[in-house]
Amino acid sequence: MKTFQELGLNDALLEAIKDMGFETPSEVQEKAIPILLEKDTDIVSLAQTGTGKTAAFGFPMLQKIDPKSRTTQGLILSPTRELCLQITQEIKNYAKHMKGVNVVAIYGGASITDQARAVKKGAQILVATPGRMQDMIRRRLVDVSKIEYCVLDEADEMLNMGFFEDITDILSHTPDEKSTWLFSATMPKEVSVIAKKFMHSPVEITVGAKNAGTKNVSHEYYKVSGRDRYPALRRLADAHPQIFSVVFCRTKRDTQSVAEKLIEDGYSAGALHGDLSQNQRDMVMKSFRNKQIQMLVATDVAARGIDVDNITHVIHYQLPDEIETYTHRSGRTGRAGNQGVSMIIVTQSESRKIRAIEKIIQANIEMKKIPTGMEICETQLYSLAQKIKNTEVNEEIFNYLPKVEAELEDLSKEELIQRLVSVEFARFHNYYKKSKDLNGKFEDNPADKTKHNRKDTTRFFINVGERDEYNWMALKDFLKATLEIDTDDIFHVDVMESFSFFNTPNSLQEKVIEKFTDFKIDGRFINVEISEKGPKGRSGGSGGGGGKRRSFNKDGGSGGGGGYKKKFNSGGSGGSGGGGGYDRGKRRSFDNNPEKKSGESSGSPRRSNSGSKPTYGSKDSKPGGFGRRSRS
Repeated sequence: MKTFQELGLNDALLEAIKDMGFETPSEVQEKAIPILLEKDTDIVSLAQTGTGKTAAFGFPMLQKIDPKSRTTQGLILSPTRELCLQITQEIKNYAKHMKGVNVVAIYGGASITDQARAVKKGAQILVATPGRMQDMIRRRLVDVSKIEYCVLDEADEMLNMGFFEDITDILSHTPDEKSTWLFSATMPKEVSVIAKKFMHSPVEITVGAKNAGTKNVSHEYYKVSGRDRYPALRRLADAHPQIFSVVFCRTKRDTQSVAEKLIEDGYSAGALHGDLSQNQRDMVMKSFRNKQIQMLVATDVAARGIDVDNITHVIHYQLPDEIETYTHRSGRTGRAGNQGVSMIIVTQSESRKIRAIEKIIQANIEMKKIPTGMEICETQLYSLAQKIKNTEVNEEIFNYLPKVEAELEDLSKEELIQRLVSVEFARFHNYYKKSKDLNGKFEDNPADKTKHNRKDTTRFFINVGERDEYNWMALKDFLKATLEIDTDDIFHVDVMESFSFFNTPNSLQEKVIEKFTDFKIDGRFINVEISEKGPKGRSGGSGGGGGKRRSFNKDGGSGGGGGYKKKFNSGGSGGSGGGGGYDRGKRRSFDNNPEKKSGESSGSPRRSNSGSKPTYGSKDSKPGGFGRRSRS
């Protein structure tokens, strides 16, 4: 392994490296820096997040620009505000011993006037999000016509967020003879298109296999029934007392709901999603970095730009839409030489996706059992003993000890230990002492089957599903409130991507049909019909177990219940869902994601989520934030 001196860096940069405590270059730094210093060339570097990519392009750019010139010479594009600010700070740290270097961050959510003023003073390097950068170019507030170096950092993330047009527009304003340095964790088709269109014979550097996950992360999955997803999350958290994790959900609603449940149940948790203001997001991230938040519940879009090295676990509360997104999620842990764990919570119908992920990350995903209540109690007991043993005694308590000792003098050592442990241990034991085993067969709740004879029930189809940010619990709550019936009268709830099924007693059949006749929410018809294929239809193929129905899409088509589907297009034709395999279109896709193009940090007005989706019978979300409750 080479040293930083051997890579050819100048004295000013070596001094900064010494100040920051860097000892040896990472693999991507060792491969990229000499190439970028040697000549002006285009480069495609495939490496996971957290491998030192910022230094890999930051050091060469700083060494090659002219600090005496006030002209903008380098442009770095990044997907989110958080990452933009982080890169800016790191570049400034690298340049601390270089005179005259000015680095300016350009991002949405801040004053465009102030940013334009900072650029006008002279900035050799701009670090920007695509939306705000494009806006400033159109307003002629920045000039990128003379840049010599352009970096596309986290290129796959930017394109996945819908910034293809923004990036191509920005690059079209830059000179053809510039050097373009593309850094990406994966190489989907869209990244290849950018490389072919704007790069000239790029040198390719690969750290690990293409699209593969980091070697420092172990992968495991847990199979549960749909209604046990949240209890399973609690058990995984309780089975790892020192957990410091990111919990990924597919939708903003689920993100907020899960975070609120965790806070209510006594966990140090916080939510991070697109409905938060920038100030709220900053507060949540600050608390997470300071470990005041132990479990950060986030959407994929909002989590982009999170750069925290000591995350112990990534928990996929729900699998992402695309396989490549799983690679990015799991790359949040196992960084800076640490070991990490990626945990997946899946239902029986989702478990087929595991094999597809294994092929992409080129690693085995081990199936594990959800810990039992007694196993968790045992783990917590030993953790408590270690915590007591390793706690440093605060000298300020000495003045109070005589009274405390007098109060406890009748207790023996054994009795004192027993009572001390019982005080802390009671919460877990009370919760888990009668808890059920979450492992086993994944059928509906046995109580449903004994209470309701299928011959006496009606199976209904409803045209809302996961795409509308429903899980089985949210849908059941909506039906209960709308129909004004008891919770026990709604059962066998199965939520698919764009539609769902539920059962009620036959006696309620007329009420259900009558209530949902010409029923609208936010101008949209909510269609409920009796399912033509019986009380339980979850297999794939045309119809998806529900028979022919009114389609969400303009041109109809049969909705499939199994397999992976092509991306949802609100104006396009339906298409048949199949049972199995991935669609071999432009991108490997699991399901449709309501947040696909939110662009939460770009500042681009075209990517606003406001008003884009109706909310069906849901409780008003309390935007964001975090909380911490006592576990007593």
